Amino acid sequence: MKSNCENFRFVERGRSSRDLTFKFYNDGRLVILDNDTEEVISPRDLRSDSRDFYVRKRIAFIKNQLVASQLKYA
Repeated sequence: MKSNCENFRFVERGRSSRDLTFKFYNDGRLVILDNDTEEVISPRDLRSDSRDFYVRKRIAFIKNQLVASQLKYA
C-alpha cells in the first residue's frame, strides 16, 4: 500500500525562528524537518507557536481519519 503524505510548512516567530516542514502520513507517522539544518526534530522539541500548530494539525488529521473510517464501515 502506498503511503500518502500531507506537507505543511510553518515558520516560527521570534528571535530564533525556525522554518519547519511537518509531514503527516496517512498511516499515522509524522516527520518534522527543520528546513535550515535539514534535521529531523521531535514534537517535544517544538516551541509554543509551532507546538500549537502541530497539535491543531494532528487533531484535524485524527478527525479526518475517524470520519473516513465511519464512512467506510457505515
